Amino acid sequence: MALSVSAVLLMLVVVVVLVRRSNLKLSHALVCALLGFYLAGSSIAPSIQQVTANLAGMLNGLNL
Repeated sequence: MALSVSAVLLMLVVVVVLVRRSNLKLSHALVCALLGFYLAGSSIAPSIQQVTANLAGMLNGLNL
């Protein structure tokens, strides 16, 4: 649960920065959010969650 909340907050910050600084239109951000909701309810959602967890694990294992 902590990973998903952290990922959501990180993506929210990225979207806010893009909307404010890079002239990303709010309508485009809303379409992306709707796509996320539809993907979460699809049959591919477990695969996306597994890939995200694996990437987080790889990043956690890096010694920076």
